[in-house]
Amino acid sequence: MNKQPKIALVGAGPGDPDLLTIKGQKAIQQADVILYDALVNEIILDLAPAAKKIFVGKRRGVKAFSQDQINRLMVQQAIENGNVVRLKGGDSFVFGRGYEELEFAHLFGIPVEVVPGISSSISVPALAGIPVTHRGASNGFYVLTAVLSDGSLNPEIKQAAQTNATIVILMGLNKLAEIATIFSDSGKKTESVAVISNGSLPNQRTVIGNIGNIVYRTETEGIPAPAVIVIGEVVKQSEVVSSFKVQRFISQN
Repeated sequence: MNKQPKIALVGAGPGDPDLLTIKGQKAIQQADVILYDALVNEIILDLAPAAKKIFVGKRRGVKAFSQDQINRLMVQQAIENGNVVRLKGGDSFVFGRGYEELEFAHLFGIPVEVVPGISSSISVPALAGIPVTHRGASNGFYVLTAVLSDGSLNPEIKQAAQTNATIVILMGLNKLAEIATIFSDSGKKTESVAVISNGSLPNQRTVIGNIGNIVYRTETEGIPAPAVIVIGEVVKQSEVVSSFKVQRFISQN
């Protein structure tokens, strides 16, 4: 007897497999098929050793499948095999096209469970010692994608640059020079910036500077994608956290 089709949209978190939610872990362990993206830590796939795994992400700029193909594959696998987990890095509803997939599955009457994940937009800055809000420094924050579907720079970055809020930009390392120009033209050449690569993983790296020098510093350090860009006064808090770490280390020795 064929299993009843079911789809779970699961956010895998920023990269560290320990940051997967318990509900996400349970969904993966029950999966018959897992469709996963490039930003998913593949260690997480070991939670479902018997499940069929299909990579549908993008590597080296080349997409394995278009979004339309992913939608259809997801539904097809659910009909043929039963329980499908659509696994994405971060959270499915934060630039993950999760809602598009939910809508498509509903066209076929397939029930969909949404399992939120920890978004890199908040967690990665936090792990670098940067709060996206901080009393006296920032009363709010923007989360923006750097690029539109056609590859052009998101025009909303220019609007955000006019505010005093913290700006968190995802998928923007290749657009960093353009972003810096926008903020410089907005009179914020000295605004603090952090570029955090491979957030939450053992090889996490953080480069801190300002709008005027962050491109040079990032290129000099050879910072790889994926990276989260944080712009605003809150970036200065990372220096405070670093000093705390040094003091704790010294006190223990």
